[in-house]
Amino acid sequence: MGNGFSGRIKGTKEPYLLVLSERKTRKEIIELIPDKTAESVGKALDRIEKRLGVVKFRETFKTITTDNGSEFRNWKIIEKSYTGSKKARTSQYFADAYCSWQRGTNENINKMIRRFLPKGTSFKNLTQEEVKKIEKWINNYPRKILKFKTSEEYYQEEKVA
Repeated sequence: MGNGFSGRIKGTKEPYLLVLSERKTRKEIIELIPDKTAESVGKALDRIEKRLGVVKFRETFKTITTDNGSEFRNWKIIEKSYTGSKKARTSQYFADAYCSWQRGTNENINKMIRRFLPKGTSFKNLTQEEVKKIEKWINNYPRKILKFKTSEEYYQEEKVA
């Protein structure tokens, strides 16, 4: 469900996008992070957890499946709540190497992001506001898998139910 999205040019330290997909409704949360480190991923997850609230985060992201990038290797940072609670905020699973189909939703969302940020685009001048506009567009895009509803509509319906 979670994965880094790279706009990095090899050999440089550039920002990345952390992309989280809620599996049932396909609602996306996209965060701009300063670099591809476990610490940056952990801080982004802390921000998301604070925004959603501890309980809502745990309900929404029971598990996070990541690729095998170094930014996801420290599972303790990913699973530990910013509150210091002994109860994990989520459980992390790794997709098998070279099996992008195990993260199909994430790969499809990355393709949608590429409409706005083509491969090779530097994220150095990208703002959080621009990232949130892309997130909003994706969450308001009707999808066949959702019977042509948007993920935002479906998410709101599920929230009420």
